[in-house]
Amino acid sequence: MPREDYIATVGLEVHCQITSNSKMFCGCRAGYGHEPNTNVCPVCLGLPGALPVLNKHAIEQTILAGMLLDCHTPEISKWDRKNYFYPDMPKNFQLTQFDIPLCIGGGVPLYDLAYPKDVQNKIPNPGKVVKMNRIHLEEDVAKSTHFDSHSTIDFNRAGTPLMEIVSEADIDSADEAYAYLKSLQQILIYGKISDADMEKGQMRCDVNISVRPVGTTELGTKLEVKNLNSITAVRKSIEFEIQRQCDEYDKGIAQQQATIRWDDAIGETVVMRIKEDSADYRYFPEPDLLPVLTGELVEKMKAHVPELPHHKRDRFVKEFTVSEYDAGVLTSERALADYYEAAATGAKDSKKVANWLINTVLGKLNETFLSIDQSPVTAVALRDLVDLVEAGTISNNQAKDVFTALWESPEKAPADIAKSMGFEPADNSAIEAIIDEVIAANPEKVAEITGGNPNLANWLTGQVMKVSRGKANPKMVSDSIAGKLGL
Repeated sequence: MPREDYIATVGLEVHCQITSNSKMFCGCRAGYGHEPNTNVCPVCLGLPGALPVLNKHAIEQTILAGMLLDCHTPEISKWDRKNYFYPDMPKNFQLTQFDIPLCIGGGVPLYDLAYPKDVQNKIPNPGKVVKMNRIHLEEDVAKSTHFDSHSTIDFNRAGTPLMEIVSEADIDSADEAYAYLKSLQQILIYGKISDADMEKGQMRCDVNISVRPVGTTELGTKLEVKNLNSITAVRKSIEFEIQRQCDEYDKGIAQQQATIRWDDAIGETVVMRIKEDSADYRYFPEPDLLPVLTGELVEKMKAHVPELPHHKRDRFVKEFTVSEYDAGVLTSERALADYYEAAATGAKDSKKVANWLINTVLGKLNETFLSIDQSPVTAVALRDLVDLVEAGTISNNQAKDVFTALWESPEKAPADIAKSMGFEPADNSAIEAIIDEVIAANPEKVAEITGGNPNLANWLTGQVMKVSRGKANPKMVSDSIAGKLGL
């Protein structure tokens, strides 16, 4: 049967490190890029007799993440031991949460711009919110690196506060999974809960995939792809695994629940082991940690809930009259949204500021491999530059030259740069004289314009700009020509 005769069901388990100065159950420094095995102690090394102590900040940040994703936090949350035997967890169990996690339910809105670019114009379920099951807090494991003849383990990562964000089986395709991860990443960064950088291992993903024939309701056998460390790998592995399962169903090959991995080199999934169920982990309540009463923490974190991307996008559309698409671009990063709001507030034309930011500033940042936080041109300087254009002091083309100079000398004011470059505002009477001369010199064009082709007036504007050597304000010229020709 063709692929269209099967329904794919996908669920994601996202592991995301919380930004924290210390680890989850000890005082060791948390962070990325330190010398291997230097941020360790008896607790995170799992030495006998070491006792855990809770990281209050990590608990608060997890509750905040739940608020951003419309989760419910129970009044009491407890800790459990998940037993397994791997070198990256030497005490042979992980401190985690099983039946009473910090956050329950909720959902992740799929932002249009979070989808892969090749599908943004054909999103099958626009506005979809993927249902979540839970967010629980646990400790991260050590980092294992495998070589041909040996493996190394770095315990710096062991014990880092780690949220596991578990979706329901509510994702229909690889593209939706991609959008889910991008949207989730964006929300966590907005909340300053995590940098969620997959390249640094701050965010990792396990993917559960099953298929079933159209017309059936019972989910197919689930296979889990473990430890994916890029959103692109998540998309590729889902696309491959859905097609593989469909092909095997066609051949009458039954699926067996298993843990698999994605081999990017060959572009295929590979079976690692037959999948364990939760009973195999022998969960039981952690005897060394008391349950957490969450009431006061929930009240405290309410004051820390930021304006989320979709709320900020809607406000930008109303307040700054930008298009929904532009508002989506401007709110795609918190730092970018903050930059735009600072530049647009008090500007003569907030839409023009958005155009300059998206087309000119971001283009230059991409060209120079800088982030918006590193932009030499400040938000205030951009607003002042656009205001010069709107005031008729300089033309749009002149403003581009000023921007280039401003990028190299950000300590200077745009108006001072414009003056030093000789971009003085043109004398209006002189410009009016030029307009009259251009109209008089082109009677055939004027006749064609007044005869039913008003768009040709742009040609006259271009002639005026050429004669004035770019000093005239194009909008003022266009308006004057339209008035003189009765358009």
